[in-house]
Amino acid sequence: MNPTRTLLPMLGHTRGGRSAATCHFKCGDACVKPDCNNSSNAYFRDIADSALSRRQMLGLGAIGASALVVGPQLFGAPPASAAEVAVAGKRGSHGGKLGFQAIDPVSRSVDTMTVPEGYGWHSIIRWGDPLFKRSPEFDAQNQTARKQAEQFGYNCDYLDIIVDKYSGRTGVLVANHEYTNEDMMFDADWFEANKDEARRIAMNAHGFSVVEVSRKKNDKKWTYVQGGERNRRITMQTEFTVDGPAAGSDLLKTAADRTGTKILGTLNNCAGGTTPWGTVLSGEENIDQYFRGRGTAEEARYGIAAKATERGWEDTDPRFGLHHEGFENEANRFGWVVEIDPQNPKSIPVKHTNLGRFKHEGANVRIAKNGKAVAYSGDDSRFEYIYKFVSSGTYRKNDRRHNMTLLSDGDLYVAKFAGNSPAAEIDGSGALPSDGAFDGTGTWLPLVRGGKSMVDGMSVEEVLVYTRLAADKIGATKMDRPEDVEPNPVSGKLYVALTNNSDRGKAGKEGATEQNPRVANRDGHVLELTEAGNDATATKFTWNILLVAGDPKVNSSTYFSGYPAQKVSPISCPDNLAFDSAGNLWISTDGAPGTIGYSDALHKVTLTGKDRGRVEQFLAVPTGAETCGPVIHDKDGSVFVAVQHPGEGGSFAQPASLFPDFVAAPGKVKKGQFYGPRPSVVQVFTERQGNNGNGHGHGHGNGHGKH
Repeated sequence: MNPTRTLLPMLGHTRGGRSAATCHFKCGDACVKPDCNNSSNAYFRDIADSALSRRQMLGLGAIGASALVVGPQLFGAPPASAAEVAVAGKRGSHGGKLGFQAIDPVSRSVDTMTVPEGYGWHSIIRWGDPLFKRSPEFDAQNQTARKQAEQFGYNCDYLDIIVDKYSGRTGVLVANHEYTNEDMMFDADWFEANKDEARRIAMNAHGFSVVEVSRKKNDKKWTYVQGGERNRRITMQTEFTVDGPAAGSDLLKTAADRTGTKILGTLNNCAGGTTPWGTVLSGEENIDQYFRGRGTAEEARYGIAAKATERGWEDTDPRFGLHHEGFENEANRFGWVVEIDPQNPKSIPVKHTNLGRFKHEGANVRIAKNGKAVAYSGDDSRFEYIYKFVSSGTYRKNDRRHNMTLLSDGDLYVAKFAGNSPAAEIDGSGALPSDGAFDGTGTWLPLVRGGKSMVDGMSVEEVLVYTRLAADKIGATKMDRPEDVEPNPVSGKLYVALTNNSDRGKAGKEGATEQNPRVANRDGHVLELTEAGNDATATKFTWNILLVAGDPKVNSSTYFSGYPAQKVSPISCPDNLAFDSAGNLWISTDGAPGTIGYSDALHKVTLTGKDRGRVEQFLAVPTGAETCGPVIHDKDGSVFVAVQHPGEGGSFAQPASLFPDFVAAPGKVKKGQFYGPRPSVVQVFTERQGNNGNGHGHGHGNGHGKH
């Protein structure tokens, strides 16, 4: 990495294999900044009248293994060493349609996808792949902003493959693009000489890509269609409309938009969800790193600092400088849930103010018993909150136009948790309380209800624009980085990924609680919530911790709902959640290299029966990469993931990964390839049946289809 280009404040602060570059480019070095939430909210718990004897922690043990190699040697790149080879264990999976033997954890230095025996993989689309008929082929040495606007964007996160019902062999792939890493995208000397153009390229590498996909009959493997009728790029120049009570507010008006209803672009889109009516929601997350602030309390609560940003966008486009006259409110126009229609490339995407403004990991919708649309979202920062929105209108089957208005009007809530164990039993070690479970009750506290503010001293517009401040005031419960909040389509229960919080219990910080039972929580945990009567509109719920993550071989505080710890795959930093057709939970991770020393991965978790809590690793992503946006098409024998930031920590001149092109040297680059890593969408598929050709399908192959 060229030290003259990028300063990395997290250097020396990360552990294991976590890259300081990931911390810098992805979330603006949040871990070395003061926590945004300095409110004095208490952690609420109910004190039990009596206690049973404490249950002993589960025993530890090693995991057996047998070898399976799926390595870069298949592409002509050097093979992994024997110590780096991915291996598959003997723990057969049960439930769902994807039978597999869980793979053993993979060394963080392995630069390829690792999948179970009987499965293959290929990349469907990569950063820079051309989307339209006349789009230029990717050439990293000659990139421009205009070219990037016609190509697949950078770090893909949320993902869905929406299959057309009428054929089953066509569909659309939707991916958002969370952030850019200029150190890996650009030659250092070129960047220094062309900063404005480089920033415009980066702006166009954010946003969304919508691209048609197709497959042949009896072939599981999807390919993307260059020039498909529904293909679309959404960038920082795409117009969004605004709806909900804050639309037109003075808090959203700028010199470029005096109506407060039209916004250019979407930023730092993280997770998301596909609605029951077929649109895609995505959350704008770490927006603070893009704006130079003025030093107001409201800006500080959202992490915006009154100093020049590392990205420097404010020097290329004045709207990113809140100190520029007329653009004081520009940051208020980001931090929302956005909705796009992937079937209509001419539609205008929407920013929904009714769902509140904070660092949305994403949003996921469940239709309640009475037809209300209920959207759940986590605020992905340490000591932040969990929210839900309940629509005023009701869902109408086969009335897509009406359903696309459901998120425009309704009520917004934030969660308050209470444990049911004596305070003395929650000592921060992660040891189970005497009743044998981390569990309790909770309440959804209203922030906006019936069109009125429920927060003293704040208008509806203020509650929605400064939602974090509103939640502070009414006493919401602080959590350990609440990321994905997903309703299980089979059971209706909610699952919340709490990625980690190494600051819990530090001097001046909140300590352990039953819902966040470990201090210095580096591995994270997963909550299971059941709303009263299994009704998504209920204001009461019960909760329990499904798993307390970590590697049981070295960490005695892990917990897997009573399933023997020695029989699970180690898991750390749960991030994105998904479900298969049987209702099994799938968890992708973000940060495992820095906590348990293994590559980030995708795991299946059984939720019912004697195997409840059983964690089985399905795949591992290449070195430096994060596993994002899992999509489980188990009936079709496929799993899809977005491989984000492979090789992070390397540079353009000295790449740390060659995934997925595996070009052996700079002089070996062929048309459309790259000597270095490319964020990509990958399909993993069963090889046992239904594939044409030799069944391996590893790598990107011949590129894209032209239909």
